[in-house]
Amino acid sequence: MKMDDMILISTDDHICEPPTIFDNYKGKYKDQFPKCVSKDGIDAWEFNGKRAANLALNAVVGRRREEYGLEPKAFNELRKGCYDAKARLDDMNINGVLASLNFNQFTGHGAQAFMCDDPKLSNTIVTAYNDWHIDEWCATAPGRFIPNIIMPHWDVEAAVAEAIRAHEKGCNGISMLPTPNREGFPSWNSGYWDPLLQVCNDRGIVINTHIADATIATPSPESTVDVFVTNMPVTLFVTASDILWSHIPKKFPKLRFSLAEGSAGWIPHLKERADFTFHHHGAWTHSPSSMPEGMLPSEVFDRMFINCFIFDRYAIKNREDVGIDNMTWECDYPHSDCTWPKSPETLFPQLEGCSDEDINKITHLNAMKAFHFDPFKYIDKKDATVAALRKQAPKEDLSYLEGGGIKTHDVGTRPTMGDMAKRMSEAYSSDSWMGEV
Repeated sequence: MKMDDMILISTDDHICEPPTIFDNYKGKYKDQFPKCVSKDGIDAWEFNGKRAANLALNAVVGRRREEYGLEPKAFNELRKGCYDAKARLDDMNINGVLASLNFNQFTGHGAQAFMCDDPKLSNTIVTAYNDWHIDEWCATAPGRFIPNIIMPHWDVEAAVAEAIRAHEKGCNGISMLPTPNREGFPSWNSGYWDPLLQVCNDRGIVINTHIADATIATPSPESTVDVFVTNMPVTLFVTASDILWSHIPKKFPKLRFSLAEGSAGWIPHLKERADFTFHHHGAWTHSPSSMPEGMLPSEVFDRMFINCFIFDRYAIKNREDVGIDNMTWECDYPHSDCTWPKSPETLFPQLEGCSDEDINKITHLNAMKAFHFDPFKYIDKKDATVAALRKQAPKEDLSYLEGGGIKTHDVGTRPTMGDMAKRMSEAYSSDSWMGEV
């Protein structure tokens, strides 16, 4: 296969939600909804007496790598594709990407930004947000976006109702915190989530767990940012093993989880270690009783978990051990890891030695199957390739964005996680800009 003949579906991208996301909502509580406010060149969301930032490392696409850090801090410092669906399509075409699953941004993976003392208000905001995501963002171009909604983590009954409602609108993916208990919600082992898991099991809805736990990834404030960036993908090792050894695999045999932005090279080790634990420690931990009858943990893992990667030569080389039918690719637009606008050029060399069948599974077929997503109902395959999409792309100036943003550290020094926290605090602390209003 040639690079230009690939068909690319990204299972992990992101939206920097624009200030207009609730403009079309006409129902109750509208005057109490979150609002995007601007002050001193900073854009942030305000709700329930608090303000929270939306941008920083989450939106550095189009910038020089040496300018990465806590910039940018305002929408006018972003590529328009970060927050505008039509502009995103242009950027997808420039990058040769057919379709994209997008995660939320300022809301938090557990919709924490919408929590308040009135659960009805919080639940209404979640519903309105999800309607915007499905009916406006994804509906901009059928066949180009895979819907992925947020869940009200504080109310499992409301989450069940929302998952069913969205599924009936064609959504087959929900976003969940990878370790809910670390954010103050019940754990995967608690049984609290079982009603939601049952709905997802029965309806074929994928639970998308995206890397989110910086506390696991960062040993200390003195740790350099390199430690954080290196460790974040394998924080999902913890999530996967927690779910694997819980009651969930046995109780919900059709349930699937996606380990978003988790990469995949570590998966053979996890499976081998889990099988060793099963055989070597099972006599006293009674772990065999937690597995579906006749299955090893490694086999359960292959049944339950989808993975995705940006750059992972090791995983591709060992794709049979990883699980070729569970591997998907991601662009991670517009985050700092993303490979836009040269994703095909970054991915294709990694696929050396792969058969066309394996390439197609990794680049799009596995994603289509997992999310019950068929872009070819809307787009002819011949128009879905890297080359065909790039021919549709606008003749756009791809020169680097300039200036703006919060400077993370002094030029020439290595930034630490403490530096990041200090600069963020300094930038957002004046007049209670960050935190309580």
